[in-house]
Amino acid sequence: QQQRRLQPPATSSASPNRQQQQQQQRQPDWLALLLSPEPLHVKHAFEDESPGMPWLRARFSVTAYFAPQFAELRRRCIAGGEAAFLTSLCRCRKWASRGGKSNAYFAKTRDDRFIVKSLSKPEKASFLEFAPAYFEHMARAAASGKPTTLAKVAGVYSITIRTAGGAPAAAAPGPGGQGGVPFKDGSIDVLVMENIFYDRQISRIYDLKGSERSRFNADAAANPQDAGAVHLDDNLRRSNLQAPLLVEQGLLRSMEHALWRDTSFLAGLGVMDYSLLVGVDREHNQLVVAIIDFIRTYTWDKQLETWVKASGILGGSGKEPTIVSPKQYMRRFRAAISSYFTIVPDGHEVEPPLDPDAA
Repeated sequence: QQQRRLQPPATSSASPNRQQQQQQQRQPDWLALLLSPEPLHVKHAFEDESPGMPWLRARFSVTAYFAPQFAELRRRCIAGGEAAFLTSLCRCRKWASRGGKSNAYFAKTRDDRFIVKSLSKPEKASFLEFAPAYFEHMARAAASGKPTTLAKVAGVYSITIRTAGGAPAAAAPGPGGQGGVPFKDGSIDVLVMENIFYDRQISRIYDLKGSERSRFNADAAANPQDAGAVHLDDNLRRSNLQAPLLVEQGLLRSMEHALWRDTSFLAGLGVMDYSLLVGVDREHNQLVVAIIDFIRTYTWDKQLETWVKASGILGGSGKEPTIVSPKQYMRRFRAAISSYFTIVPDGHEVEPPLDPDAA
């Protein structure tokens, strides 16, 4: 589907409100919806009667945050649209993510298209606060035709489960008096995101933050044939000495420009500690990249962590802490990512990398 470019604001002597109304009238409906700051949340409750299995009866309550905006984003970004998204979510399995240190719950749809991740209360609050800015960023990227490296968030939900007796799962009877219900009473906040490695034959995975502190995975280095192992920054630095990641100059510069736009956007929101997830697709001779984990903002606990690590109390050999301010994180991230890839000569003069301090 052909996408229109955003039109520059018209020069007019009309009032700002009138100018804004005129500009909104010129925008396509899908763009106006994504640019809407209205926090339109939809709550739906339903019951699972489970005839013949009273121990499975439960009541569910689901809140879909920014429901119209996410629906439009899915329509534009997901092949098959809403129907394909719902079909995928109908069948999920618990998934042991190997890349992070958090205790978050992960699941993956059985068709491998989407990943479900639980959100902590601070993460949920952060996302709900900057969600309108996220939709605007994605909308303007789509309207301008400029690529973005942000992994696409397909939805954020709160789910509450209440079993018929209100008892915890361990106390609920199952068939023949054994076992229990497959879920417990309670609530969970989850985020659904695209799996950027869907339908890819990935032979190696890197999670890159641009930091030197605690960024080496010895297990992954000891098992280089394990395609599911997640290699970190120091793993890549060492690997580059013998087998550098080669990228055509034009593609690398295009990725850099997208990274610069996205990291500038994230820094402006006070977001840091994100990663560039890189997958090596040997079958197609391609690198698959996306920025992930861009939900948490720079709150007081992160500031405290920065101070403790920078002070050397916890060791680290004087290396810069993993968690720094959003602006510092952006600069370090950009500089490191530019250094991780090697340009393939193509007969043209090699351009210098972009300035890490550029806006």
